[in-house]
Amino acid sequence: MRPIPVYNGGMDVVAKSAANPPRTKRRGRHPHQALSAAFVRSAPPGRHADGNGLYLFVQPSGTRSWVQRLVVRGRRRELGLGAATLVPLAKAREQALANRMLARSGGDPLSEKRRVQGVPTFAEAARRVLEQKQGGWRGRWHAQNWIRSLERYAFPRVGNRPVSEVNTADVLEILSPIWHVKAETARAVRQRLRSVLEWAIAMDLRNDNPCDRVLPVLGPQNDIVTHRLALPHKDVAAAIETVRSSNSAQPTVKLAFEFLVLTAARSAEVRLATWTEINTTDRVWTISAMRMKAKREHRVPLCGRAMEVLAAARTLGDGNPLVFPMRSGKAISASTLPKMLQQHRVAAVAHGFRSSFRDWAAEETDHPREVIEAALAHVVQNKVEAAYARSDLFERRRLLMDDWAAYVGRQRECDTTDS
Repeated sequence: MRPIPVYNGGMDVVAKSAANPPRTKRRGRHPHQALSAAFVRSAPPGRHADGNGLYLFVQPSGTRSWVQRLVVRGRRRELGLGAATLVPLAKAREQALANRMLARSGGDPLSEKRRVQGVPTFAEAARRVLEQKQGGWRGRWHAQNWIRSLERYAFPRVGNRPVSEVNTADVLEILSPIWHVKAETARAVRQRLRSVLEWAIAMDLRNDNPCDRVLPVLGPQNDIVTHRLALPHKDVAAAIETVRSSNSAQPTVKLAFEFLVLTAARSAEVRLATWTEINTTDRVWTISAMRMKAKREHRVPLCGRAMEVLAAARTLGDGNPLVFPMRSGKAISASTLPKMLQQHRVAAVAHGFRSSFRDWAAEETDHPREVIEAALAHVVQNKVEAAYARSDLFERRRLLMDDWAAYVGRQRECDTTDS
């Protein structure tokens, strides 16, 4: 015989964990207005179905709230409709029916709710993200490039759309035309799209990031890595002489270029150098961490010729805090040095002279690799090695930079003799 079930007053229901509320949906046909106002006030803990995906969720503490389960654009979603003490049963049913009708017509009730609440557009969200991020960037050029890339590629499609409604199809439409044609640009645009949508998730404006699902569809990129133009180290002295004898370039720009070559520094580090960073007594140029790519203070030993360049720059600066100011008093722009080199037919970019220095040090000297990398302010990639590499090898780098200046000087003397 089957045992006769014993009624225990619903204690088993009460004992259920809040994390796993008992299933109280009726079997068979879908419920339709199954609850009553009296039941809502006295229902035991659990989920109680009413119809149209509407559930009364009662926690063990007695808190009661309305939750609606819907399939929106092929994905199951849960929408909170408010506390049962504030939203009566009739109002909850009305809202649930409206949500279901909107979902069946292809809309998104949650996006509609966010629009009513004043969800920012994608363009507005992007500018908010830019405001938060640019404080940690070293220069204005990166902020300008960041927003301009979105203005060019993303804003025409999604700029005026609520950030909560940007979907995978939008991201694919933005990236597909440039994914294989402008591979590097496309990667940057995707990363910036993702940053804006991650901000929206953090602000509880959306639940997912469609940028995470597009890579399998876009496919691999077959872009070829191209290195920046650089001269063979034996031609560096001739480049300095070409620029030095120029009548079109401003004197401070010519000095800045030679200083860049002699110190193997990056363009921005030289263009924005200030006199407060220069210690003429000890012949040291100390660049603050905020101006360095690795965000770590870097000391540069100055050779004799570099000190002569600084002395010439001081006579032209007229008290300007910048070491190499333009005639307008402002810093040399990022495009000035590349344009000058192109104008004088020097087949290299400013950054390429770091490569020339690196090749010379490896091919023509016996200086250790660690000293050469430290001179270039490169970060030690091996974490264990980096943990023990506490010294900046300054005195050994001074010998290296003196040898580099002597090499460039000898090459220039040879070129002068040959001519």
